[in-house]
Amino acid sequence: MPLLTRQVGTPLTIDIGPGAVEGLAPLLADRRISAGGHVAVIVGPGLGEEVAATLRPSLENGEIWDVEGGSVQAGADLAARLRAGFYDAVVGIGGGRTIDVAKYAASLSGLPVVAVATSLAHDGIASPVASLVDDNAGRKSSYGVTMPIAVVVDLDYVRRSEPPMRRSGIGDAISNLSAIADWRLAERERGEAVDGVAVTFARIAATSIVHREDGIDDDGFLIALAESLVLSGLAMATAGSSRPCSGGDHEILHAIDHLFPGTAHHGELAGACSLFTSFLRRDEGLTRGIDACLSRHGLPRTPDDLGLSEEQFVEAVAAAPGTRPDRFTILEHLALDEAGVRRAVGEFLDAYDR
Repeated sequence: MPLLTRQVGTPLTIDIGPGAVEGLAPLLADRRISAGGHVAVIVGPGLGEEVAATLRPSLENGEIWDVEGGSVQAGADLAARLRAGFYDAVVGIGGGRTIDVAKYAASLSGLPVVAVATSLAHDGIASPVASLVDDNAGRKSSYGVTMPIAVVVDLDYVRRSEPPMRRSGIGDAISNLSAIADWRLAERERGEAVDGVAVTFARIAATSIVHREDGIDDDGFLIALAESLVLSGLAMATAGSSRPCSGGDHEILHAIDHLFPGTAHHGELAGACSLFTSFLRRDEGLTRGIDACLSRHGLPRTPDDLGLSEEQFVEAVAAAPGTRPDRFTILEHLALDEAGVRRAVGEFLDAYDR
């Protein structure tokens, strides 16, 4: 009988809810993850250290290592340390940077990784992508990594994270809608193949959040947001790239990260930039929906909200296509020169800021 379907890789287990870390020790005893409990636990600052402390009594054969920052060099150093010992798996506990470093180190070492998220700032929780700073190049880049074998999100810890960190994930989730529109544009204009399964995951992830009326203090909303970010990771794994969740909005985001580092959280940038790219697309329905969602949750909408001047935003938009030369989005389609970018940004600000 011919194969009429395809298999889509997913984590072995996804546990989202209050008290989820209580199941972490039994999870690490699962022989599919670790045959003898020989795990390296990578912990970031803050809440990650607290989670690791609850795990310590049950780690007979494991070790807990602290990591600062989210750089390529930190990941490479951890990978060297992993290869020098004997470990079955890596556990990353903390925010997005810590999990990305753990994913990268695990991939370099050929080990499975368990992601334990203490915040919901972006869609890296379950994605096959790590966003890391290259200290030598002085910029952040995306690296292909292995998808986590298990994902744990404990809402008791997530609720204690800073509100901007919880809101940030909203912006990253809803930016999928702009990314999908860019992918469809590339299909029409360039004949680029679009993976409908990946699009389905990415769209459901975004639409499950964009119109919700509850917010970051509600368990129901946080569960939906965590599931949305996990689904975005599955969308990228299915597509084999970040295409279903990263369009022109992320090109602008990466340009801002490079030109004006430390401006805002990843998801805050993604949300505001997706509002701008939807405006460029003249998609009034999508633009209104994104604007309403950002406003409802108090997320940045404009360059000024992000801490950028109009000139700085113009500079970032002009530089954005160079961040992903292989990707065709509304920015490449319009191919605006500096005067065109300045005009487009001015029109956007007239509509949404001034």
